[in-house]
Amino acid sequence: MPAYLDHASTTPPHPAARAALLAALDEGWADPARLYREGRRARMLLDAARETVAGVLGARADEVSFCASGTVAAHLAVLGTAAARRRAGDLVLVSAVEHSSVLHAAERHERAGGRTHTVGVDGYGRVDPAGFTPPPGTALVSLQHANHEVGTVQPLAAVTEVAHAAGVPVHTDAAMTVGQLPVDVGELGVDLLTASGHKFGGPPGVGILVVRSGTRWANPMPADERESGRAPGFPNLPAIVAAAAALHARAGELAAERERLGALTARLRARLPELVDDVELLGDPDPAGRLPHLVAFSCLYVAGEALLGELDRAGIAVSSGSSCTSDTLTPSHVLVAMGALSHGNIRVSFGRGSTEADLSALLDVVPGAVTAIRERAGAVGL
Repeated sequence: MPAYLDHASTTPPHPAARAALLAALDEGWADPARLYREGRRARMLLDAARETVAGVLGARADEVSFCASGTVAAHLAVLGTAAARRRAGDLVLVSAVEHSSVLHAAERHERAGGRTHTVGVDGYGRVDPAGFTPPPGTALVSLQHANHEVGTVQPLAAVTEVAHAAGVPVHTDAAMTVGQLPVDVGELGVDLLTASGHKFGGPPGVGILVVRSGTRWANPMPADERESGRAPGFPNLPAIVAAAAALHARAGELAAERERLGALTARLRARLPELVDDVELLGDPDPAGRLPHLVAFSCLYVAGEALLGELDRAGIAVSSGSSCTSDTLTPSHVLVAMGALSHGNIRVSFGRGSTEADLSALLDVVPGAVTAIRERAGAVGL
């Protein structure tokens, strides 16, 4: 049986999402902005989905908006806050290991005349909160909750405390943690949070944007009355309802799944150095400092794309290189920032359907695949 081990990219729909999607296709096809019966029914479904998401994330319902993707949500969070706080300053602080959606938004801000500053990370991919002390003129701090490539959890609460002491709001990209770790905007102290439905078992095409009450934010897109003016366009209501159902279901499974998946990743991290020479495990070695479902490693003298191909031929799906720009075949900006080996990189991520058999299949194939690639490259024995 094939082993799908790329759940950090996207995970299959949760059964709760499937059921909710089918029901919403029948009941939620109308325009929720209309006042006739079908519109009111659709509006009730949309409001219920918003309440569900807000409840899981510790937000108020009126702070939650839905948009077309997690990428769009991140763009709106960064650019909308920068636009609203022009009088306070034009500097946006980001970490060197942010997802490309955040970095591209920062680049767009810079091209429009603003300033950006990139904060470096240590060898685990973690920032030092002191590096996010905002200088005068800072409009926004944006720091991911956990890294999408190596799984390191950032000291977000500490960074938020530092930023708020200077009167600067904080956005966090929580796409990797929502559905994997408890995420509460109040406990984290963040002012804006973004996430993506397909990462936790919802359908693709649903982004979550949380803008806390009192946060200065202005839509950087042309005006639209949808989603309280935050996200333009007709909402994909069936997908939104399904994403909310998946998130609610994941919240109920979270404790058990964290323990189960953490055991799988712990075994993988322990066995890889025993089975493969010259392998570097990436991210925080402390389980408390990393995502429970993700392991990233690099193999010396091995091209990541070649190893991915060998695993794919064996029926095992993983990701290689930069998880957000792997089609460019450029070195991962995350690994470069960490000072880690940027070739021969593989990211393995487990999900609710992953089993011990999947892990065993991976461990059976990886040693031979690495040896074969090194032999073809003439690197065995070096």
